Amino acid sequence: MATLFGETWNWLDDVEDHQWVGELELNGCFQKGVLALKENRMQEAINFYSNAHNLKPNDPVILSNRSIAFIRISLFLKTRPASVSEYQPVNGLDPTTHAELALKDAEKVINCRSYSAKSYLLKAGALMLLERYEEARETLLSGLHVDPLSEHLQLTLQSLQSISVGSIRRNNHGRPQHTDEFDCTLCYKLLYEPITTPCGHSFCRSCLFQSMDHGNKCPMCRTVLFISPKTYSISVTLNNIIEKNFPEEYAERKSEHDGLTNLGVDLIPLFVMDVVLPCQKLALNIFEPRYRLMVTCFCSSSSSIFLLLDLKGDEVRRIMEGNRRMGMVIIDSATGSVADFACEVEITECEPLPDGRFYLEVEGRRRFRIIRSCDQDGYRVAEVEWVNDSHLPEGSAERGELQEIVGRAANAARAWIRQVKEAAMTGRRSRRLENLQVEGMPGLHDPERFSFWLANLFNLRPSDRLELLRLRDTRQVI
Repeated sequence: MATLFGETWNWLDDVEDHQWVGELELNGCFQKGVLALKENRMQEAINFYSNAHNLKPNDPVILSNRSIAFIRISLFLKTRPASVSEYQPVNGLDPTTHAELALKDAEKVINCRSYSAKSYLLKAGALMLLERYEEARETLLSGLHVDPLSEHLQLTLQSLQSISVGSIRRNNHGRPQHTDEFDCTLCYKLLYEPITTPCGHSFCRSCLFQSMDHGNKCPMCRTVLFISPKTYSISVTLNNIIEKNFPEEYAERKSEHDGLTNLGVDLIPLFVMDVVLPCQKLALNIFEPRYRLMVTCFCSSSSSIFLLLDLKGDEVRRIMEGNRRMGMVIIDSATGSVADFACEVEITECEPLPDGRFYLEVEGRRRFRIIRSCDQDGYRVAEVEWVNDSHLPEGSAERGELQEIVGRAANAARAWIRQVKEAAMTGRRSRRLENLQVEGMPGLHDPERFSFWLANLFNLRPSDRLELLRLRDTRQVI
Protein backbone atom coordinates (compact mmCIF):
# COMPACT_ATOMS: atom_id res chain seq x y z
CA MET A 1 0.00 0.00 0.00
CA ALA A 2 1.23 3.53 -0.74
CA THR A 3 2.84 5.63 1.96
CA LEU A 4 2.22 9.31 2.65
CA PHE A 5 3.95 11.49 5.24
CA GLY A 6 5.98 8.45 6.24
CA GLU A 7 3.11 6.51 7.87
CA THR A 8 2.06 3.15 6.48
CA TRP A 9 -1.48 2.39 5.38
CA ASN A 10 -1.35 -1.41 5.43
CA TRP A 11 -4.48 -1.53 7.59
CA LEU A 12 -6.42 -0.40 4.49
CA ASP A 13 -6.07 -3.98 3.22
CA ASP A 14 -8.29 -5.20 6.08
CA VAL A 15 -11.55 -5.54 4.13
CA GLU A 16 -14.42 -6.96 6.15
CA ASP A 17 -16.66 -9.73 4.81
CA HIS A 18 -20.13 -10.46 6.09
CA GLN A 19 -23.35 -12.29 5.24
CA TRP A 20 -26.84 -11.22 6.31
CA VAL A 21 -29.38 -14.02 6.75
CA GLY A 22 -32.23 -13.86 4.26
CA GLU A 23 -30.90 -10.73 2.53
CA LEU A 24 -30.05 -11.99 -0.97
CA GLU A 25 -30.00 -8.60 -2.73
CA LEU A 26 -28.02 -6.99 0.09
CA ASN A 27 -25.49 -9.84 0.19
CA GLY A 28 -25.09 -9.66 -3.59
CA CYS A 29 -24.31 -5.92 -3.56
CA PHE A 30 -21.98 -6.26 -0.60
CA GLN A 31 -20.02 -9.21 -2.01
CA LYS A 32 -19.54 -7.40 -5.32
CA GLY A 33 -18.20 -4.44 -3.34
CA VAL A 34 -15.77 -6.68 -1.42
CA LEU A 35 -14.47 -8.19 -4.66
CA ALA A 36 -14.10 -4.79 -6.35
CA LEU A 37 -12.27 -3.40 -3.32
CA LYS A 38 -9.84 -6.32 -3.23
CA GLU A 39 -9.18 -5.82 -6.95
CA ASN A 40 -8.61 -2.08 -6.48
CA ARG A 41 -11.67 -1.10 -8.52
CA MET A 42 -12.45 1.63 -6.03
CA GLN A 43 -15.24 3.50 -7.77
CA GLU A 44 -17.11 0.28 -8.50
CA ALA A 45 -16.69 -0.76 -4.87
CA ILE A 46 -18.13 2.56 -3.68
CA ASN A 47 -21.13 2.16 -5.97
CA PHE A 48 -21.83 -1.38 -4.72
CA TYR A 49 -21.44 -0.35 -1.07
CA SER A 50 -23.72 2.65 -1.63
CA ASN A 51 -26.38 0.34 -3.06
CA ALA A 52 -25.95 -1.95 -0.05
CA HIS A 53 -26.19 1.07 2.27
CA ASN A 54 -29.50 2.03 0.69
CA LEU A 55 -30.79 -1.46 1.52
CA LYS A 56 -29.37 -1.44 5.06
CA PRO A 57 -28.62 2.14 6.20
CA ASN A 58 -25.87 2.87 8.71
CA ASP A 59 -24.59 -0.69 8.90
CA PRO A 60 -21.03 -0.42 10.33
CA VAL A 61 -19.59 -3.16 8.11
CA ILE A 62 -20.82 -1.47 4.93
CA LEU A 63 -19.75 1.99 6.11
CA SER A 64 -16.33 0.71 7.18
CA ASN A 65 -15.56 -0.83 3.80
CA ARG A 66 -16.89 2.20 1.92
CA SER A 67 -14.74 4.49 4.07
CA ILE A 68 -11.70 2.38 3.13
CA ALA A 69 -12.57 2.77 -0.56
CA PHE A 70 -12.86 6.56 -0.20
CA ILE A 71 -9.52 6.72 1.64
CA ARG A 72 -7.80 4.58 -0.98
CA ILE A 73 -9.01 6.82 -3.82
CA SER A 74 -7.95 9.97 -1.99
CA LEU A 75 -4.55 8.47 -1.21
CA PHE A 76 -4.14 7.33 -4.82
CA LEU A 77 -4.93 10.79 -6.20
CA LYS A 78 -2.63 12.53 -3.71
CA THR A 79 0.34 10.29 -4.52
CA ARG A 80 -0.24 9.91 -8.26
CA PRO A 81 2.72 11.27 -10.28
CA ALA A 82 1.89 13.88 -12.89
CA SER A 83 3.75 11.89 -15.54
CA VAL A 84 1.33 8.98 -15.07
CA SER A 85 -1.70 11.23 -15.27
CA GLU A 86 -0.51 12.51 -18.64
CA TYR A 87 -0.98 9.05 -20.16
CA GLN A 88 -4.07 8.16 -18.13
CA PRO A 89 -6.18 11.25 -17.33
CA VAL A 90 -8.79 10.81 -14.60
CA ASN A 91 -12.07 12.50 -13.87
CA GLY A 92 -14.39 12.57 -10.90
CA LEU A 93 -14.12 13.99 -7.39
CA ASP A 94 -10.92 15.50 -6.04
CA PRO A 95 -8.90 13.84 -3.22
CA THR A 96 -10.17 16.29 -0.58
CA THR A 97 -13.81 15.46 -1.31
CA HIS A 98 -13.08 11.72 -1.16
CA ALA A 99 -11.37 12.20 2.21
CA GLU A 100 -14.35 14.19 3.52
CA LEU A 101 -16.72 11.39 2.46
CA ALA A 102 -14.44 8.84 4.14
CA LEU A 103 -14.54 10.91 7.33
CA LYS A 104 -18.35 10.99 7.38
CA ASP A 105 -18.52 7.21 7.09
CA ALA A 106 -15.77 6.73 9.70
CA GLU A 107 -17.57 8.92 12.24
CA LYS A 108 -20.72 6.81 11.82
CA VAL A 109 -18.65 3.65 12.29
CA ILE A 110 -17.20 5.01 15.55
CA ASN A 111 -20.72 5.71 16.82
CA CYS A 112 -21.58 2.03 16.22
CA ARG A 113 -18.19 0.51 17.09
CA SER A 114 -16.49 2.72 19.65
CA TYR A 115 -14.74 -0.42 20.93
CA SER A 116 -12.91 -1.10 17.64
CA ALA A 117 -9.38 0.18 16.90
CA LYS A 118 -10.12 0.06 13.18
CA SER A 119 -12.90 2.64 13.59
CA TYR A 120 -10.37 5.14 14.95
CA LEU A 121 -7.87 4.30 12.23
CA LEU A 122 -10.48 5.11 9.59
CA LYS A 123 -11.27 8.47 11.12
CA ALA A 124 -7.60 9.35 11.72
CA GLY A 125 -6.66 8.33 8.17
CA ALA A 126 -9.33 10.58 6.69
CA LEU A 127 -8.27 13.47 8.92
CA MET A 128 -4.62 13.09 7.87
CA LEU A 129 -5.59 13.22 4.21
CA LEU A 130 -7.46 16.43 5.04
CA GLU A 131 -4.29 17.68 6.81
CA ARG A 132 -6.17 18.05 10.10
CA TYR A 133 -3.28 16.57 12.04
CA GLU A 134 -4.18 17.65 15.56
CA GLU A 135 -7.64 16.09 15.26
CA ALA A 136 -6.05 12.95 13.81
CA ARG A 137 -3.68 12.76 16.77
CA GLU A 138 -6.55 13.08 19.26
CA THR A 139 -8.47 10.36 17.42
CA LEU A 140 -5.49 7.99 17.54
CA LEU A 141 -5.01 8.63 21.27
CA SER A 142 -8.70 7.88 21.84
CA GLY A 143 -8.24 4.64 19.91
CA LEU A 144 -5.26 3.66 22.05
CA HIS A 145 -7.37 4.13 25.16
CA VAL A 146 -9.71 1.52 23.69
CA ASP A 147 -6.98 -0.81 22.40
CA PRO A 148 -3.53 0.06 23.87
CA LEU A 149 -1.88 -2.88 22.07
CA SER A 150 -2.95 -1.94 18.53
CA GLU A 151 0.22 -1.84 16.42
CA HIS A 152 -1.48 0.05 13.60
CA LEU A 153 -2.62 2.80 15.97
CA GLN A 154 0.85 3.04 17.52
CA LEU A 155 2.71 3.18 14.18
CA THR A 156 0.33 5.74 12.72
CA LEU A 157 0.65 7.92 15.81
CA GLN A 158 4.45 7.75 15.63
CA SER A 159 4.40 8.78 11.98
CA LEU A 160 2.01 11.63 12.73
CA GLN A 161 4.12 12.89 15.64
CA SER A 162 7.25 12.87 13.46
CA ILE A 163 5.60 15.46 11.24
CA SER A 164 5.09 18.03 13.97
CA VAL A 165 8.37 17.28 15.75
CA GLY A 166 10.82 16.83 12.88
CA SER A 167 9.51 19.44 10.50
CA ILE A 168 9.74 22.48 12.74
CA ARG A 169 13.13 21.97 14.35
CA ARG A 170 15.46 24.81 13.53
CA ASN A 171 18.96 25.88 14.42
CA ASN A 172 18.42 29.34 15.85
CA HIS A 173 22.07 30.54 15.85
CA GLY A 174 21.43 32.84 18.79
CA ARG A 175 18.15 34.21 17.49
CA PRO A 176 15.28 34.69 19.95
CA GLN A 177 13.29 31.50 20.47
CA HIS A 178 9.86 31.51 18.96
CA THR A 179 6.89 29.35 19.78
CA ASP A 180 4.49 27.52 17.49
CA GLU A 181 2.28 30.60 17.32
CA PHE A 182 4.73 32.06 14.77
CA ASP A 183 4.70 28.92 12.61
CA CYS A 184 2.33 28.24 9.74
CA THR A 185 0.33 25.10 10.53
CA LEU A 186 0.35 24.14 6.85
CA CYS A 187 4.05 24.29 5.97
CA TYR A 188 5.44 24.17 9.57
CA LYS A 189 7.77 27.07 8.79
CA LEU A 190 7.98 30.62 10.07
CA LEU A 191 4.98 32.58 8.84
CA TYR A 192 5.69 34.61 5.71
CA GLU A 193 3.21 37.25 4.53
CA PRO A 194 0.83 36.02 7.25
CA ILE A 195 -2.92 36.17 6.74
CA THR A 196 -5.20 35.94 9.76
CA THR A 197 -8.59 34.53 8.82
CA PRO A 198 -11.86 35.86 10.30
CA CYS A 199 -11.94 32.75 12.50
CA GLY A 200 -8.61 33.77 14.04
CA HIS A 201 -6.09 31.36 12.47
CA SER A 202 -2.91 32.55 10.73
CA PHE A 203 -1.23 31.03 7.69
CA CYS A 204 1.33 32.02 5.08
CA ARG A 205 -0.49 33.73 2.22
CA SER A 206 0.81 31.21 -0.35
CA CYS A 207 -0.08 28.23 1.89
CA LEU A 208 -3.65 29.42 2.39
CA PHE A 209 -3.85 30.19 -1.33
CA GLN A 210 -3.00 26.58 -2.21
CA SER A 211 -5.24 25.16 0.52
CA MET A 212 -8.24 27.09 -0.79
CA ASP A 213 -7.65 25.59 -4.23
CA HIS A 214 -9.45 22.55 -2.81
CA GLY A 215 -12.17 24.22 -0.75
CA ASN A 216 -13.13 27.50 0.90
CA LYS A 217 -12.75 26.28 4.48
CA CYS A 218 -10.23 27.18 7.15
CA PRO A 219 -7.61 24.38 7.26
CA MET A 220 -7.74 24.41 11.08
CA CYS A 221 -11.38 24.71 12.15
CA ARG A 222 -13.16 24.16 8.78
CA THR A 223 -15.05 27.45 9.03
CA VAL A 224 -16.25 28.55 5.60
CA LEU A 225 -14.09 31.46 4.42
CA PHE A 226 -15.47 34.15 2.14
CA ILE A 227 -12.06 35.62 1.33
CA SER A 228 -9.51 35.54 -1.46
CA PRO A 229 -5.97 34.93 -0.13
CA LYS A 230 -4.51 36.63 -3.18
CA THR A 231 -6.21 39.96 -2.43
CA TYR A 232 -6.80 39.65 1.33
CA SER A 233 -4.55 41.97 3.34
CA ILE A 234 -1.70 40.45 5.31
CA SER A 235 -1.60 40.91 9.08
CA VAL A 236 0.72 43.93 9.30
CA THR A 237 1.19 43.72 13.04
CA LEU A 238 2.04 40.02 13.03
CA ASN A 239 4.33 40.46 10.03
CA ASN A 240 6.21 43.31 11.75
CA ILE A 241 6.65 41.25 14.93
CA ILE A 242 8.11 38.33 12.96
CA GLU A 243 10.39 40.53 10.84
CA LYS A 244 11.69 42.42 13.91
CA ASN A 245 12.26 39.47 16.26
CA PHE A 246 13.47 36.85 13.78
CA PRO A 247 15.32 38.86 11.09
CA GLU A 248 17.64 36.10 9.84
CA GLU A 249 14.94 33.46 9.61
CA TYR A 250 12.58 35.96 8.00
CA ALA A 251 15.28 36.74 5.41
CA GLU A 252 15.62 33.02 4.68
CA ARG A 253 11.86 32.72 4.18
CA LYS A 254 11.85 35.76 1.89
CA SER A 255 14.72 34.35 -0.15
CA GLU A 256 12.93 31.01 -0.44
CA HIS A 257 9.72 32.71 -1.54
CA ASP A 258 11.46 34.94 -4.06
CA GLY A 259 13.31 31.96 -5.47
CA LEU A 260 9.97 30.32 -6.29
CA THR A 261 8.24 33.36 -7.76
CA ASN A 262 11.00 35.36 -9.45
CA LEU A 263 12.92 32.90 -11.54
CA GLY A 264 13.77 35.34 -14.33
CA VAL A 265 11.90 33.22 -16.91
CA ASP A 266 8.28 32.66 -17.83
CA LEU A 267 6.91 29.71 -15.92
CA ILE A 268 3.79 28.10 -17.37
CA PRO A 269 1.54 25.25 -16.17
CA LEU A 270 1.20 22.68 -18.94
CA PHE A 271 -2.17 21.51 -20.19
CA VAL A 272 -2.36 18.55 -22.57
CA MET A 273 -4.30 18.96 -25.77
CA ASP A 274 -3.15 19.23 -29.38
CA VAL A 275 -0.83 21.28 -31.55
CA VAL A 276 -2.20 24.81 -31.68
CA LEU A 277 -1.03 27.51 -34.07
CA PRO A 278 -1.27 31.28 -33.66
CA CYS A 279 -4.67 32.56 -34.89
CA GLN A 280 -6.20 29.09 -34.47
CA LYS A 281 -9.55 28.93 -32.67
CA LEU A 282 -10.89 25.85 -30.93
CA ALA A 283 -13.38 24.77 -28.28
CA LEU A 284 -12.52 22.70 -25.19
CA ASN A 285 -14.51 20.73 -22.64
CA ILE A 286 -12.65 20.64 -19.32
CA PHE A 287 -13.69 17.74 -17.07
CA GLU A 288 -10.64 16.43 -15.18
CA PRO A 289 -10.60 17.72 -11.55
CA ARG A 290 -7.13 19.28 -11.69
CA TYR A 291 -8.05 21.13 -14.91
CA ARG A 292 -11.40 22.24 -13.52
CA LEU A 293 -9.56 23.70 -10.54
CA MET A 294 -7.18 25.56 -12.82
CA VAL A 295 -9.93 26.90 -15.06
CA THR A 296 -11.94 28.03 -12.05
CA CYS A 297 -8.99 30.19 -11.09
CA PHE A 298 -8.48 31.49 -14.63
CA CYS A 299 -12.08 32.35 -15.30
CA SER A 300 -12.47 34.21 -12.01
CA SER A 301 -10.14 37.07 -12.82
CA SER A 302 -8.06 36.67 -15.95
CA SER A 303 -8.05 35.16 -19.40
CA SER A 304 -4.54 34.32 -20.56
CA ILE A 305 -3.68 30.66 -21.01
CA PHE A 306 -1.21 28.59 -22.94
CA LEU A 307 -1.62 25.52 -25.10
CA LEU A 308 1.23 23.05 -25.56
CA LEU A 309 1.49 20.14 -27.82
CA ASP A 310 1.02 16.82 -25.97
CA LEU A 311 -1.01 13.69 -26.44
CA LYS A 312 -0.68 12.82 -22.78
CA GLY A 313 -2.57 14.94 -20.30
CA ASP A 314 -1.95 16.52 -16.92
CA GLU A 315 -0.36 19.24 -14.88
CA VAL A 316 -1.13 22.64 -13.56
CA ARG A 317 0.38 24.55 -10.76
CA ARG A 318 -0.63 27.79 -9.10
CA ILE A 319 2.90 29.27 -9.17
CA MET A 320 2.18 32.46 -10.98
CA GLU A 321 -0.13 34.34 -8.67
CA GLY A 322 -1.77 36.88 -10.93
CA ASN A 323 -0.26 35.57 -14.18
CA ARG A 324 -3.06 33.11 -14.98
CA ARG A 325 -1.32 31.22 -17.77
CA MET A 326 -1.12 27.62 -18.84
CA GLY A 327 0.22 25.54 -21.68
CA MET A 328 -1.32 22.79 -23.80
CA VAL A 329 1.25 20.24 -24.83
CA ILE A 330 1.38 17.20 -27.06
CA ILE A 331 3.76 14.30 -26.79
CA ASP A 332 6.12 14.39 -29.74
CA SER A 333 5.79 10.98 -31.41
CA ALA A 334 9.42 11.20 -32.52
CA THR A 335 10.79 11.50 -28.96
CA GLY A 336 8.04 10.08 -26.77
CA SER A 337 8.22 13.12 -24.47
CA VAL A 338 6.66 16.55 -24.27
CA ALA A 339 7.18 18.49 -27.50
CA ASP A 340 9.68 21.32 -27.41
CA PHE A 341 7.47 23.99 -29.01
CA ALA A 342 3.94 25.16 -28.24
CA CYS A 343 1.59 28.12 -28.52
CA GLU A 344 0.12 30.56 -26.04
CA VAL A 345 -3.64 30.78 -26.24
CA GLU A 346 -6.15 33.22 -24.83
CA ILE A 347 -9.52 32.23 -23.41
CA THR A 348 -12.19 34.11 -25.32
CA GLU A 349 -15.16 32.31 -23.76
CA CYS A 350 -15.53 30.43 -20.46
CA GLU A 351 -18.83 28.83 -19.43
CA PRO A 352 -19.15 26.67 -16.28
CA LEU A 353 -21.56 23.77 -16.83
CA PRO A 354 -23.96 22.29 -14.23
CA ASP A 355 -22.02 19.00 -13.99
CA GLY A 356 -18.77 20.76 -13.02
CA ARG A 357 -17.21 20.83 -16.50
CA PHE A 358 -16.15 23.99 -18.27
CA TYR A 359 -16.77 24.92 -21.88
CA LEU A 360 -13.91 27.05 -23.22
CA GLU A 361 -13.23 28.81 -26.47
CA VAL A 362 -9.59 29.73 -27.00
CA GLU A 363 -7.48 31.37 -29.68
CA GLY A 364 -3.79 30.85 -30.38
CA ARG A 365 -1.48 33.79 -29.73
CA ARG A 366 2.32 33.56 -29.33
CA ARG A 367 4.70 30.66 -29.84
CA PHE A 368 7.21 29.54 -27.25
CA ARG A 369 9.94 26.96 -26.74
CA ILE A 370 10.07 24.82 -23.61
CA ILE A 371 13.43 25.18 -21.91
CA ARG A 372 12.70 22.50 -19.31
CA SER A 373 9.73 21.12 -17.42
CA CYS A 374 9.29 19.57 -13.99
CA ASP A 375 6.62 18.42 -11.56
CA GLN A 376 5.49 20.72 -8.77
CA ASP A 377 2.74 19.80 -6.29
CA GLY A 378 1.42 17.12 -8.60
CA TYR A 379 1.42 19.24 -11.74
CA ARG A 380 3.91 19.82 -14.52
CA VAL A 381 5.22 23.30 -15.22
CA ALA A 382 7.67 24.53 -17.82
CA GLU A 383 10.17 27.35 -18.20
CA VAL A 384 9.71 28.84 -21.65
CA GLU A 385 11.14 31.42 -24.02
CA TRP A 386 9.09 33.26 -26.61
CA VAL A 387 9.70 32.57 -30.28
CA ASN A 388 9.50 35.03 -33.17
CA ASP A 389 10.46 34.79 -36.82
CA SER A 390 13.81 36.24 -37.87
CA HIS A 391 13.45 39.97 -38.50
CA LEU A 392 14.10 41.18 -42.04
CA PRO A 393 15.25 44.84 -42.13
CA GLU A 394 12.94 47.34 -43.80
CA GLY A 395 14.07 48.21 -47.33
CA SER A 396 16.11 45.03 -47.73
CA ALA A 397 15.72 42.75 -50.74
CA GLU A 398 14.60 39.90 -48.45
CA ARG A 399 11.89 42.10 -46.95
CA GLY A 400 10.65 43.08 -50.40
CA GLU A 401 10.56 39.45 -51.46
CA LEU A 402 8.55 38.55 -48.36
CA GLN A 403 5.99 41.30 -49.02
CA GLU A 404 5.50 40.03 -52.56
CA ILE A 405 4.99 36.45 -51.29
CA VAL A 406 2.48 37.66 -48.70
CA GLY A 407 0.55 39.68 -51.29
CA ARG A 408 0.27 36.76 -53.71
CA ALA A 409 -0.71 34.36 -50.89
CA ALA A 410 -3.39 36.78 -49.63
CA ASN A 411 -4.97 37.08 -53.06
CA ALA A 412 -4.91 33.30 -53.49
CA ALA A 413 -6.44 32.80 -50.03
CA ARG A 414 -9.31 35.22 -50.74
CA ALA A 415 -10.11 33.44 -54.00
CA TRP A 416 -9.90 30.01 -52.37
CA ILE A 417 -12.19 31.01 -49.49
CA ARG A 418 -14.80 32.32 -51.94
CA GLN A 419 -14.69 29.03 -53.85
CA VAL A 420 -15.01 26.95 -50.68
CA LYS A 421 -18.01 28.96 -49.45
CA GLU A 422 -19.73 28.70 -52.83
CA ALA A 423 -19.10 24.95 -52.94
CA ALA A 424 -20.49 24.54 -49.44
CA MET A 425 -23.64 26.46 -50.34
CA THR A 426 -24.30 24.19 -53.32
CA GLY A 427 -23.53 21.08 -51.29
CA ARG A 428 -20.61 20.07 -53.48
CA ARG A 429 -18.05 20.35 -50.68
CA SER A 430 -17.86 19.58 -46.98
CA ARG A 431 -19.23 22.33 -44.81
CA ARG A 432 -16.16 22.16 -42.56
CA LEU A 433 -14.84 25.48 -43.89
CA GLU A 434 -18.18 27.14 -44.50
CA ASN A 435 -17.63 29.73 -41.78
CA LEU A 436 -14.29 30.97 -43.08
CA GLN A 437 -14.19 34.75 -43.17
CA VAL A 438 -11.79 36.81 -45.24
CA GLU A 439 -12.39 39.61 -42.75
CA GLY A 440 -10.44 37.60 -40.15
CA MET A 441 -7.28 37.78 -42.22
CA PRO A 442 -4.48 39.61 -40.33
CA GLY A 443 -3.06 42.76 -41.86
CA LEU A 444 -0.35 42.18 -44.43
CA HIS A 445 1.97 44.43 -42.40
CA ASP A 446 2.39 41.46 -40.00
CA PRO A 447 3.68 38.66 -42.26
CA GLU A 448 4.39 36.27 -39.37
CA ARG A 449 0.83 36.37 -38.06
CA PHE A 450 -0.56 36.17 -41.60
CA SER A 451 1.54 33.08 -42.32
CA PHE A 452 -0.04 31.16 -39.42
CA TRP A 453 -3.53 32.37 -40.29
CA LEU A 454 -2.89 30.96 -43.75
CA ALA A 455 -1.67 27.63 -42.31
CA ASN A 456 -4.90 27.30 -40.33
CA LEU A 457 -6.88 27.17 -43.58
CA PHE A 458 -5.53 23.68 -44.16
CA ASN A 459 -6.22 20.49 -42.24
CA LEU A 460 -2.59 19.80 -41.31
CA ARG A 461 -1.45 16.81 -39.29
CA PRO A 462 -0.21 17.50 -35.73
CA SER A 463 3.37 16.67 -36.74
CA ASP A 464 3.20 19.21 -39.59
CA ARG A 465 1.79 21.90 -37.30
CA LEU A 466 4.56 21.20 -34.82
CA GLU A 467 7.18 21.73 -37.52
CA LEU A 468 5.58 25.08 -38.40
CA LEU A 469 5.94 26.19 -34.76
CA ARG A 470 9.66 25.47 -34.96
CA LEU A 471 10.28 27.53 -38.12
CA ARG A 472 11.84 30.99 -37.80
CA ASP A 473 11.53 32.04 -41.47
CA THR A 474 8.11 33.44 -42.43
CA ARG A 475 8.73 32.60 -46.07
CA GLN A 476 9.09 28.92 -45.24
CA VAL A 477 5.79 28.91 -43.32
CA ILE A 478 3.94 30.47 -46.26
